[in-house]
Amino acid sequence: MAYAATAGGVNVAAPGVLALQRALVWLVGACGAIVFIEPSPYEIATLLATVTFFATGLRLRLVLMPLLLMLILLNVGYTISAIPLFEQTEVVSWIATSWYMAVTVLFFAMVTSEDTAARLDMLRRGLVVGAMIASLLAIAGYFHLIPGGNDLLTLYGRARGTFKDPNVLGAFLILPALFALQSVVSDKLAKAFRNVIAFGIMSLAILLAFSRAAWGGLVLTSAFMLALMVLTSRTNAQRSRIVIMAIVAAVLGLALIAVLLSLDATAEMFKQRASFDQSYDEGRFGRFGRHILGAEMALDLPFGIGPLQFHRYFPEDTHNSYLNAFMSGGWLSGVCYPALVFTTVIMGFRHVFIRVPWQRAYLAVFSAFLGTVGESFVIDTDHWRHFWMMLGAVWGMIAAAQAYKTRTGEDASSA
Repeated sequence: MAYAATAGGVNVAAPGVLALQRALVWLVGACGAIVFIEPSPYEIATLLATVTFFATGLRLRLVLMPLLLMLILLNVGYTISAIPLFEQTEVVSWIATSWYMAVTVLFFAMVTSEDTAARLDMLRRGLVVGAMIASLLAIAGYFHLIPGGNDLLTLYGRARGTFKDPNVLGAFLILPALFALQSVVSDKLAKAFRNVIAFGIMSLAILLAFSRAAWGGLVLTSAFMLALMVLTSRTNAQRSRIVIMAIVAAVLGLALIAVLLSLDATAEMFKQRASFDQSYDEGRFGRFGRHILGAEMALDLPFGIGPLQFHRYFPEDTHNSYLNAFMSGGWLSGVCYPALVFTTVIMGFRHVFIRVPWQRAYLAVFSAFLGTVGESFVIDTDHWRHFWMMLGAVWGMIAAAQAYKTRTGEDASSA
């Protein structure tokens, strides 16, 4: 059933349609944590949600047109550069995945631009449920609590849970962990206590993934989000509680790390992973050396070298999403990818202090997105599903905020 009416940017639909749409948003969020098989439950849930939303009513707002244009140009560049390589099945699959990611960005942007508060709440709930499942399985796998689950749930002695890569597990868990942390510092006692447990479990899974980027990402994004929450709080009492609870959370986190480091195997892995002199980072062809050499190559190759070809020239992949855009899609993709990412960042900062009903969710999503933007300088994030989900959600919330200001007449600069 289509929307019966649309007024002032707020959709008016039958209760059954709204309930179905919100349930599908929850399902997509929950399935986002299960991606170790292909096609994954996330792909199936997203496809089902996309079809259902288009059948029941979905609008492309004018403010989303620059997003659509940049996504198209980005993938056109990838496709042109891949034409000489179409006999390689993995390249065709990579191109198809890139176009699919672009579709999911637009889907999340359109979905979160309407019925915003309710849909974001369902997305949050789904992400937390999925994250808890992934975290518990990762922890169980690391400590050999599931017979025969070690090979499936760990990789090279690192927890990976329902993901193929421990690094992606750690990165995915940051946003749900931020949602839980928000509840810890701002909700009533009973709900806050439940989220203390959830945040602890997710933080433990991130720690056991032994991803340096995820460790730093959780700390930095948490600090950034809490700072924004303090700045946007309406009362001194709220600000004081956030600061006090943040200190308590930090102390408990340090205590958890101390307990884990008392285990010899964990302490050894922690020492190894915490080191900044990893062999694959150093040298002329190490991670950062490849960045410099690859950038020099990119200046001489207008059409790049095509997707998945970097390892043919260097010992490993780019481990830099911005460089990978240049190498995989030439100058067109190389310009469009950072333009897309940093346009989102700039617009995101401009909307941080706008008073909207979903401001709390916005702060968590934007903080986690910003963390992934930084992580993209040292790892390939260009096919991380949750990265594109967050990018689309940020655009959707920006579109919704502009419509909300128009309806309410609020000053965009009010804090």
